[in-house]
Amino acid sequence: MLYDTGKRILDIIGSFIGIILFSPLIIFSAIWIRIVSPKGPVFADIPPRSGKNGKEFKMYKLRSMIPNAQRWLDDHPDWKKKYIENSYKLDPDPRLIKGAKFLRKSSIDEMPQVFNILKGEMSIVGPRAYFPFELKEQAQRHPETIKFINEVIKIKPGLTGPWQVGGRSNIGFEKRIEMDANYAKRRSLLYDISIIIKTPFAVLSQKGSL
Repeated sequence: MLYDTGKRILDIIGSFIGIILFSPLIIFSAIWIRIVSPKGPVFADIPPRSGKNGKEFKMYKLRSMIPNAQRWLDDHPDWKKKYIENSYKLDPDPRLIKGAKFLRKSSIDEMPQVFNILKGEMSIVGPRAYFPFELKEQAQRHPETIKFINEVIKIKPGLTGPWQVGGRSNIGFEKRIEMDANYAKRRSLLYDISIIIKTPFAVLSQKGSL
């Protein structure tokens, strides 16, 4: 109980600081997206994510792909097969717009999630925000990960977390979900703070970013 209260206070303070610090970058990036890809929305048109106890929510993220990127993937089965086999990522990704790699490598596209944190849908630190279909499909492909998935969905997903500071896209689903489950089991304010401290270095190193 004490941890949950302390974590929520940390999330509220952190989200307010994040909104103040990140707003200029978010606004500038939104203008850039509107210039290079005027036909689509500023925010990514992505399916809902799985939150605490499996409750779905709309995660805010600046769009770095063409409009209807998921539909494009569904219409190109060869690319979709690669996407699923490669732990739900493509490199290179033909759906990216101009400047998208910088937005993603710098994690600027993730900055609007401070509003999800303020709303209580996410935390500063937590597991990755998985797609519901991703968890379902990976559980079928890797039944040994079901116990980890069940542990992960007990808590809120985070803007940063153990896999983000530990390798990001270099880590496959099986290892990633295990790392997230281990975080869910041993979480504490000190552990959260240590991950927050490591996050800027992980972003600047761009290790594992796509």
